[in-house]
Amino acid sequence: MQKVFALVRRVAETDSTVLICGESGTGKELVARAIHYHSPRREEAFVTVNCAALPETLLESELFGHMKGAFTGAVSNKEGLFEVADGGTLFLDEIGEASPGIQVKLLRVIQEREFRRIGGTRDVSVNVRILAATNKDLHKAVAQGLFREDLYYRLEVIPITLPPLRSRPEDIPGLVQHFLTIFSRKSAKPLTIEPDAMVGLQQHEWKGNVRELENVMQRAVALVIGPTISRADLEPWLRQSAPIRSVVPTDIPAEGFDLENLMDGLEREFLVKALERTAGVKKDAAHLLKLNARSFRYRLDKYGIGRLGEPGDDEEADE
Repeated sequence: MQKVFALVRRVAETDSTVLICGESGTGKELVARAIHYHSPRREEAFVTVNCAALPETLLESELFGHMKGAFTGAVSNKEGLFEVADGGTLFLDEIGEASPGIQVKLLRVIQEREFRRIGGTRDVSVNVRILAATNKDLHKAVAQGLFREDLYYRLEVIPITLPPLRSRPEDIPGLVQHFLTIFSRKSAKPLTIEPDAMVGLQQHEWKGNVRELENVMQRAVALVIGPTISRADLEPWLRQSAPIRSVVPTDIPAEGFDLENLMDGLEREFLVKALERTAGVKKDAAHLLKLNARSFRYRLDKYGIGRLGEPGDDEEADE
């Protein structure tokens, strides 16, 4: 996450398009806002639109606006969000859900910095910085023909990948204290958390990532009676993460199984084991797995696996 923060600081000063990737709840919109509010455009508008929340026709009208009489119900001219964000930043959330028609129109406005309202006859020029986010693997979507390759590369000028919370349990205590402080102050209930409860939080799989952790802490502050939060208080909302299956099934069960998920789990498990055995030195871990450095780093990024080395393991040793 420190690398992510450093990248955000560097990217903010530029006008480059940024594609923010990560599972739901990892804080993609927070990163987008951080980029905007640390940029030269900070005094201008930050406009968000969720590409999965609206059908294609409504989304097109929201983004590009329309002219009076362009369709039934268009009783007046309407500015689109690109015009509203002129001079500022437009954040396209869940870009992977955009329809092929919307993708074509987005490609044109990103390339030409101009568009035409629905029913309009003239082009409108805008100066907008584009930030986009997705919880999908867009590279895979391109390969499957579900996402335009040219749009993908227009968006992925600078990619930022947010690791899932389960891959960085060392961050959980700090996040817990942060949320505990916020919700305790709001409810005027000064609470502390017991060490065993913190262990339980670190063992949870957090499929909803930071958003799920925030919800759990809000519930705990609202419902716990007494000055401390115990592990028993959290049990209704937590389940210990199941260990990754390390044995490949010898037969296919009647109900079948998720082969891709199984193989991803196995690969991630061996990456972690190799790093643990080599005290986090990536060069040695890659050698153990018979991978070259580039292939090894790609897999670490794919699964959001951070550095497992000790404090003395620096980048020079890594190489």
